[in-house]
Amino acid sequence: MSLLEDVQTGKQQGPRRIMLYGTHGIGKSTFASRAPSPIFIQTEDGLGGIDCCRFPLASTSTFDGVIAALTELLQGKHSYKTIVIDSLDWLEQVIWQDVCKANGVESIEKIGYAKGYTFALVQWRRVLAGLSALRSQRGMTAILTAHSTIEKFENPQTETYSRYTPKLHKHASAVMQEWCDEVLFAHHKVMVRKEEEGFNKERARPVDSNQRVISTVEKPFNIAKNRLDLPDEIPLSWAEFAKYLPENITTTKKEKTNGKN
Repeated sequence: MSLLEDVQTGKQQGPRRIMLYGTHGIGKSTFASRAPSPIFIQTEDGLGGIDCCRFPLASTSTFDGVIAALTELLQGKHSYKTIVIDSLDWLEQVIWQDVCKANGVESIEKIGYAKGYTFALVQWRRVLAGLSALRSQRGMTAILTAHSTIEKFENPQTETYSRYTPKLHKHASAVMQEWCDEVLFAHHKVMVRKEEEGFNKERARPVDSNQRVISTVEKPFNIAKNRLDLPDEIPLSWAEFAKYLPENITTTKKEKTNGKN
């Protein structure tokens, strides 16, 4: 049979692979909890105030425990539609502990020539293999939360400047961003107010608008991407995000817009 007979046409959108990163307490976990039938793999203790289904932290505080949870979701009988890892930067600590244990060192920095971070990528890819299997075999959406950090970015076209990025080692961050369909930055929208200083001078002063939003495209101040042709900025709300999904996905719980986690 000729391969030309198997040529496929048209869009073939599967369940989304989403990374949502942002500052502490902005509402990342709340966003994920409004997705359809979510189950959380928690690697940090931050879900106490959210009504959601989750694996016990004691069970997922080790790398073997995280893999066991992914395996159970793949093989077990359940009706969950979304897998949430909360959060990636705490999972990274779990992965580093596993690498250190395997190499008999106390710190990943003790593994010479920065090979510890390369070894960690093997474990990251095991996590992605599990998530990919859940997506392809169980039709589950993946939402991966992460905290943000500020890093210097050396842009060859301009001077060096600072921007928000996921709080992950650069190698792991690159792998996770490549795998995801959407990399979204959650933050408070900042307005600029001009104030008179006298002598015909003005000063621009940043003002927090108290609006929580998602940046969906890369800008000088943040990393982001999307494959849904989203507006550059949308409210931090699963219901708002779901409006742009190709599938007929709706909110499964009443969304509380003031929830922060």
